Amino acid sequence: MTLPTVLIADDDRSIRTVLTQALGRAGYQVRSTSNAATLMRWVDDGEGDLVITDVVMPDENGLDLIPRIKRARPELRVIVMSAQSTLMTAVKATQRGAFEYLPKPFDLAELLAVVARALAAPAPEQPRAAPSEPEEKLPLIGRSVAMQEIYRTIARLTTADLTVMINGESGTGKELVARALHDYGRRRSGAFVAINMEAIPRELIESDLFGHERGAFTGATNRSQGRFEQAHGGTLFLDEIGDMPPEAQTRLLRVLQEGEFTTVGGRAPIRANVRIIAATHRDLRAAIRQGQFREDLFYRLNVVPIRLPPLRERAEDIADLARHFLDRARAEGLPQKSLDAGATAALRAYRWPGNVRELENMMRRLAALWPDEVITADAVRPELAEHERHEAGGHEAGGREAGGRQVSGREAGGALVSGGAAAASSASGHETLSTAIERHVRQFLASHRDGEEPCDIYERVLAEVERPLIQMTLSATKGNQIKAASMLGLNRNTLRKKIRDLEIPVLRGIS
Repeated sequence: MTLPTVLIADDDRSIRTVLTQALGRAGYQVRSTSNAATLMRWVDDGEGDLVITDVVMPDENGLDLIPRIKRARPELRVIVMSAQSTLMTAVKATQRGAFEYLPKPFDLAELLAVVARALAAPAPEQPRAAPSEPEEKLPLIGRSVAMQEIYRTIARLTTADLTVMINGESGTGKELVARALHDYGRRRSGAFVAINMEAIPRELIESDLFGHERGAFTGATNRSQGRFEQAHGGTLFLDEIGDMPPEAQTRLLRVLQEGEFTTVGGRAPIRANVRIIAATHRDLRAAIRQGQFREDLFYRLNVVPIRLPPLRERAEDIADLARHFLDRARAEGLPQKSLDAGATAALRAYRWPGNVRELENMMRRLAALWPDEVITADAVRPELAEHERHEAGGHEAGGREAGGRQVSGREAGGALVSGGAAAASSASGHETLSTAIERHVRQFLASHRDGEEPCDIYERVLAEVERPLIQMTLSATKGNQIKAASMLGLNRNTLRKKIRDLEIPVLRGIS
């Protein structure tokens, strides 16, 4: 029996070596090259059962190879790798016919699983017609593992009209994801219509969604189109769906089931030719248990769930986001500004309760008010301290211990929140995490002689906090990484990467 042959094109010798060894151990034959020309010669000669190609190569872009490969051999599957790791890369790879897109760095086990799926997949009956590509733009910013998963999901949905439910905290960018799903999908020539359930009076929601006839209620002097009619042929984005009142939930469920609706006061059914994307910051499963949200509606909306991580879970994206917002501010007429390393470190250390929206507002404010061209830590720290004071004040207003004593938000929420010297100890006399870290850093700095600068303090302190946190959580879950990721609030791929980077041993069955 002839073993399947995998063709690899990547100008990075180390990548070629790693892939050749891994695929060889898995039982495949491998041929590798550093350029697109050799790869296409192999393809034209009928060699290979699968192609793995990088995007950036010295003689041609890997994305441009995909249509050429599909024309020459429609049955040949193509897996695309890229260190660019942007939404546009994922979308273009998918729309040009790639079987899968993998951002670098990738997990070898995942790549081998994708290779097995690609080789086992039935050959397409005919080449897919490539849709017209959207305008080159970057609506979403970030290269973290969590964002890569979102990019891949959006790319896969560009050829489908499936209903999507986006869940995430306020300020994480739910509407941006909804717009990306529309802009890169099959309905992008239609309208994108957004409605926020939280912002509309309950008595007006049905009229706003479905429209009304003249005389349907007091003040209805003319017939009015609802959002469903306005979004005909396009996308209807239902933001904060968890705040939809029960009577409107019932009508929406009927539309999703029957594909048509009637206006308020009307009798003639109107066909609902729209794609629904919903979003919420609430836990809808908890709302179902409390009788606040219909379970049958939830399952109609939750066909493809997308979870947007809070900014604190993708701190590696903060520098790129901050630069993007400063560039946007400059384009709007504000002075050009940049961040130094100290400012970037301070931004990454903050928890960002307001998420991306809070970061954007801060960058716009600093672009307008900071007098120097380079924004330093001295500019950032007072801003962050002010935000923390407001956050702590909000928590203190509602937090009480069982005995009735007023406690701060940091005490009520646990020790894993950064704070200043003012939070030196809790009422019980135990040292808080923030104070312990402050004491540890002070001792570390004092241990260095005058003129000797310590190196990599930021990364060292992060590692010293992350390592025991992850180790103890893995111990508590007896090595179950799925449970540990859930407890930590991390994406599973993020947890695996941290385990590798921090060299944490993982054993099953530990107590």
